[in-house]
Amino acid sequence: MANPWECPKCGNNQYSTSELRATGGFLSKLFDVQTEKFKTVSCDQCGFTEMYKRTTGTLSNVVDFFAGG
Repeated sequence: MANPWECPKCGNNQYSTSELRATGGFLSKLFDVQTEKFKTVSCDQCGFTEMYKRTTGTLSNVVDFFAGG
């Protein structure tokens, strides 16, 4: 199976993935709850990174709130 991702900057097809969480609005910042979730794909050669927005569930937001971020 061919590699499904190619860096738009350098053409490399080796990459790493991770997850990024961020606060959304004032209340989520105040209570340090990360309501925004993104999947990242980063080129291993030049470091170019794409972010894809994901949805967060209510349960994960509640757990995040009680766990302190």
